[in-house]
Amino acid sequence: MERTFLILHGWQGSGPDHWQTWLAQRLADAGEDVRYPGFPDPDFPQVEQWADTLHAELAQCGGECTVVCHSLACLLWAHEAARIETPVDRVLLVAPPCPVTPIPNASDFYPTPLDAEAVHASAREARVVGTDNDPYCPAGAERSFARPLELPADVLPGQGRLNSEAGYGPWPAVEAWCTERAPLSAT
Repeated sequence: MERTFLILHGWQGSGPDHWQTWLAQRLADAGEDVRYPGFPDPDFPQVEQWADTLHAELAQCGGECTVVCHSLACLLWAHEAARIETPVDRVLLVAPPCPVTPIPNASDFYPTPLDAEAVHASAREARVVGTDNDPYCPAGAERSFARPLELPADVLPGQGRLNSEAGYGPWPAVEAWCTERAPLSAT
């Protein structure tokens, strides 16, 4: 069965040194079908524009589809979960920002619906990865995002935002999760 990896960046994009860019290249080099779209206006995102991109990409996924979201893309998934007609195989929600305290210039994503039933219906498997000291999620991803959505969470203590500035360029553990279904860790 063919598998597709859909990698969705967050607010302000991911950039060349980000783990998502590294992951997209690693998967493509391994011969995987990888989709890594740029959302419109990542500095001033609008949920409906991003939703259009998400649904267009999902329509192109065939076979087994794994979605890897970072930051604001996690809130996008929560917004759109109820509208996803064909569940994906897996979705990884990495470093979700606080769903109630708006990110600057992204207020269109708030309030964020935290509908556990819709999120569970959108993917056969869903998981949250976050930290206990993310400046965009002061209460922690587990408490403010995973618990309300009734999802398992991997908490990486003291790792910050889980972006390139926090040292997350290459991230072999997320690659192993994608390709081998391995557990997640900071390394």
